[in-house]
Amino acid sequence: MLTARQNMDEVIKGGNPDRVVNQYEAIQLLFHPFVMRSPLLRPGDENVKNAWGITNSFPVGVPGQFPVHTPDKVVIQDIEHWQDYVHAPDLHFTDEEWGIFEDQYKAVDTTKAYKAVFVAPGLFEQCHHLGEISNTLMNLYEYPDEMHDLIKYLVDWELELAEGICSHLHPDALFHHDDMGSQKSTFMSPEMWEEFYVDGYKQIYKYYHDHGCKLVFHHSDSYGATLVPSMIEMGIDVWQGCFASNNIPELIPKYGEKITFMGAIENRMVDFEGWTTENNRKVIRETIEACGNKYFIPCIAQGGPGSVFPGVYADMCKEIDAYNIEKYGMTQEGLDAQRLPWQILF
Repeated sequence: MLTARQNMDEVIKGGNPDRVVNQYEAIQLLFHPFVMRSPLLRPGDENVKNAWGITNSFPVGVPGQFPVHTPDKVVIQDIEHWQDYVHAPDLHFTDEEWGIFEDQYKAVDTTKAYKAVFVAPGLFEQCHHLGEISNTLMNLYEYPDEMHDLIKYLVDWELELAEGICSHLHPDALFHHDDMGSQKSTFMSPEMWEEFYVDGYKQIYKYYHDHGCKLVFHHSDSYGATLVPSMIEMGIDVWQGCFASNNIPELIPKYGEKITFMGAIENRMVDFEGWTTENNRKVIRETIEACGNKYFIPCIAQGGPGSVFPGVYADMCKEIDAYNIEKYGMTQEGLDAQRLPWQILF
């Protein structure tokens, strides 16, 4: 029986997986010292300013934190003079700060899971976190030179972050966030995405690939089917968060040998007040039967293990296990033995 990591590797290369991958079972998300200086929020936190000067809130009942963009809180007040407003946080950390995280990376059993460093937000998200999304989209048209310069500034900062992470923590995967669309469409045309963001991502993802990261997982819980060629060019190995609206069964035979799709189960399909095991079972089985188990990983679309409503993610994990037991002759004991201990808790 393959370990969770071995099985996911077989899925990604279109080899011989012996079961369906169960969501995040082969990915251990890990962090780095920057999160101590610019911490992620918890549900209920309001109006917290991060190291970039961006004010964020995390309302209860939503999947994550969001920037607060009342006029007084937008960082970039004038895109033509963005350098006056945007000041990249320092990335020099002490040996003690690195040491806190080094021990966490060393503790991961890499025969069962990837030690995946978590980096968020991405280039586009950081642009609109700093400048507000409507303004940012208009600035791509009206102030392309300034936007190119801003993006290069963000790329350079991310490359410095990557250098520190890879030299101290030695992850073997990257889990990187950057939402590229809504439920129905991308935020911009493929041509505009190519013009502004692809080259920067090629630099960042190449650096991680060249310095020990076998896989790049890119989270975008959205529509993005028209950007898949760009994702492949950028160096993405797994698109996590792909919505069902992308018609994943159609994308897999078209692009599967170059990229794996992880998601297709949107939160709205399973993660709601009054959720039921029966509904989870129906959605999961229909999704797996439609997409198969090569170049596809069934997963809740949000960018990390969990759910808005308590119990949903754990119940989904149990239902995927039940499918593997029924379809592939697995046992619960055997499945649990191939995972990290924290995954068994789900």
